[in-house]
Amino acid sequence: MTETPKMKHLIQQHILEHEMRLKHVDTLLERAQSGIAKSGSSDAVEQLASAKAERDKLAGRIDEYKVKPPDQWSEAEFEKTGPMVVWDTIAQQLERLVERMER
Repeated sequence: MTETPKMKHLIQQHILEHEMRLKHVDTLLERAQSGIAKSGSSDAVEQLASAKAERDKLAGRIDEYKVKPPDQWSEAEFEKTGPMVVWDTIAQQLERLVERMER
């Protein structure tokens, strides 16, 4: 796909959406880490480690998006919701964990 102003905008928007979710997940990870430090729950430590691993995998994808040449993007990539669903799932798991920790 050739680079057009519309395509450039779609790429930037796609990256920003991922970065916003990354920032939200990072905030939740910090809150969960703080709660775990206070409670010492081993179950929560495992959940946090799993969430961090998923976060790191998805964050790596953002880095790939940033260096990917515009001619290697396809419109189908903008329609894929898979990674966004994973971001949202991680955030939901962390929100539940944080709620438990902050009670």
